[in-house]
Amino acid sequence: MEFEAVFIPVLYTVAVVVGFLGNGLVLAVLWQKRRTWSVTDTFILHLAVSDVLLLLTLPFWAVQAAKSWTFGTGLCKMAGSIFQINFYCGIFLLACISVDRYMSIIHAVQMYSRKKPWVVQASCLAVWFVCLLLSIPDWLYLTADNDYRRGKTECVHKYPEPRQAWRLGFRLLYHVLGFLIPAAIMVFCYTCILLRLCRGSRNMQKQRAMRVILALVVAFFVSWTPYNITLIADTVYTKNETNSSSCDTFTALDISLAVTSSLGYLHCCVNPLLYAFVGVKFRRHLVEMLKALHCPLKTKMVSVSRKSSVWSETDTTNTSAF
Repeated sequence: MEFEAVFIPVLYTVAVVVGFLGNGLVLAVLWQKRRTWSVTDTFILHLAVSDVLLLLTLPFWAVQAAKSWTFGTGLCKMAGSIFQINFYCGIFLLACISVDRYMSIIHAVQMYSRKKPWVVQASCLAVWFVCLLLSIPDWLYLTADNDYRRGKTECVHKYPEPRQAWRLGFRLLYHVLGFLIPAAIMVFCYTCILLRLCRGSRNMQKQRAMRVILALVVAFFVSWTPYNITLIADTVYTKNETNSSSCDTFTALDISLAVTSSLGYLHCCVNPLLYAFVGVKFRRHLVEMLKALHCPLKTKMVSVSRKSSVWSETDTTNTSAF
């Protein structure tokens, strides 16, 4: 497919460059302010690491789209599993951030004590462990196999018999855990937050917080809803190996999956923009860091205002770097 062979490598190259730059800046600022980390900063740290690891797998998929999978079954299992781990991890961490914000703003409850920073780290490690468990099917069933329809070798799942039942089961697992549950959590939490902010004072800071929250939800759904809808359609059309649908239908599904999955993968490039670049404190910390790099003799940094950022709208104990 000429479209996929050109579109995917170009898009993934842009994603890798932008993603590494954005997440690299996030990690640099977090490292600079590591002594004053908040709960949100810890989640963002793990989210940035997740995005970076996911970005590391994109060159492999770009080569597969342009030519074929030339790296063997071993690297196929490794790249596919790492990709899946960090895909789940990124979405689960977004859900964790929404729950933390919900508890802080709606119930004025701090889920994680600043006196026990290890608790939030343990929560993040638990997320990574769950994601590792969810990647077991990829370690077991991913293989470099020849696709007779495409005429090239690809890294694909090769399930045992009955193959369609296994395929349907794992796709349902993906839809439920990788999209529906995180989406439901985010919608519930951010809807409650928006309603609370709307009933409160309408100052500029709260207006800015509502815009950021809306951007978070919209970005999540814009990135992943098209892919999930296309994947459902693909599952329906291919659930029977004797499906009589035309070759044009399968070609259209292949193109749709390529486009919509790429849109989803771009979410790891959007995260730094939504979770960091819109934050007043982050921009100030970034400017300070760049000034320090160019002017090493200036050791005294400009003090950062303790005014809450868009991440700490009603969380008076939060000193997030964002």
